[in-house]
Amino acid sequence: MTLSILGARVIDPNSGLDQVTDLHVDSGKIVALGAAPAGFTAVRSIDGAGLVVAPGLVDLSVSLREPGYSRKGTIASETRAAAAGGVTSLCCPPRTKPVLDTPAVAELILDRAREAGHAKVFPIGALSKGLEGEQLAELVALRDTGCVAFGNGLESFRNTRTLARALEYAATFDLTVVFHSQDRDLAAGGLAHEGAMASFLGLPGIPETAETVALARDLLLVEQTGVRAHFSQLTSARGAQLIAQAQARGLPVTADVALYQLILTDEALVDFSSLYHVQPPLRTRADRDGLREAVKSGVIQAISSHHQPHERDAKLAPFGATEPGISSVELLLPLALTLVEDGLLDLPTLLQRLSAGPAAALRLPAGELKVGAAADLVLFDPKASTVAGEQWRSKGDNCPFIGHCLPGAVRYTVVDGHISHEG
Repeated sequence: MTLSILGARVIDPNSGLDQVTDLHVDSGKIVALGAAPAGFTAVRSIDGAGLVVAPGLVDLSVSLREPGYSRKGTIASETRAAAAGGVTSLCCPPRTKPVLDTPAVAELILDRAREAGHAKVFPIGALSKGLEGEQLAELVALRDTGCVAFGNGLESFRNTRTLARALEYAATFDLTVVFHSQDRDLAAGGLAHEGAMASFLGLPGIPETAETVALARDLLLVEQTGVRAHFSQLTSARGAQLIAQAQARGLPVTADVALYQLILTDEALVDFSSLYHVQPPLRTRADRDGLREAVKSGVIQAISSHHQPHERDAKLAPFGATEPGISSVELLLPLALTLVEDGLLDLPTLLQRLSAGPAAALRLPAGELKVGAAADLVLFDPKASTVAGEQWRSKGDNCPFIGHCLPGAVRYTVVDGHISHEG
């Protein structure tokens, strides 16, 4: 399909482009910025007056729940939700059933994502078989099938020697390893950040050192092995400082943060609402401010949803018996725009942290607007608003932001030149 977007503000953080112009698409590619090519005729034209065109958002952690947990979500439902949030490319973690540790599981996910057609899916394979931290998964076979990185989630390796050998192997083949740094023993049994709020509520705590102790160890292993590393779901200001120090030493490390960690703190737990039960936990206002500064400076180069949809029953038990996670991918852009509204980031910088930054972290073919690039775009109205939950596409409605009026509204999401969402 040929498509023209006329008179929109086009922002490409990767190249620094920020101007009102036209954009033209043919055969799934961007063919021109500005005047249309000779002989080009658009099958569809979109009046972009007042709209912003940006690279489609790249979300590094969206749990699709399929295979194995279809009561919580499916590839079709969660990629549809992602498109509604402006996401055109996403990574799905390996915690499926069976675990994403064989090419067969990766092929199933990729086939069903292509059938759905709402967003491009890049699987993250399991670093160890069954995520058990004992034996390496088939990393090279998984890479050849389409896995872009490998991780073990919050499941720790049984011993540090085995982890070191896994990182050496990954480094040999130039594979990226995704770390979720949390010390298993320090975090055991914890439900909330270990601090005043957890004490007030009588909830067992997870100290900040559960992150920083594991993070320090992981960074030393990265330095020893030379592996490309991405640190996901940072929660503490001190954790961000450790990443900054590692980057200053020249280590090949990148990092992301869950968007809700930039908005919420452990004070949200005051009413025991299970909607705020997440792992790793929400931390203090000081931690949130430290994470915000790390995003602003670029130490944390990617903001992700860390979308985890659940069926309603999973959040109905007492706080400690509920399943952790927030469903939020379809609010990714409006929620992120609150950071512009708060004066933390300007719009081009925010879009960089949502597109080019995450794409570069995992070396994904996404996150830029240039002639010849895939036409993966988001068009949004920065002056409109979105009432969260007014339309809901994810199978999981475990979202504490439902009912909130958020800035901005996604009007179109375009994947390979085809409109996958129109709102």
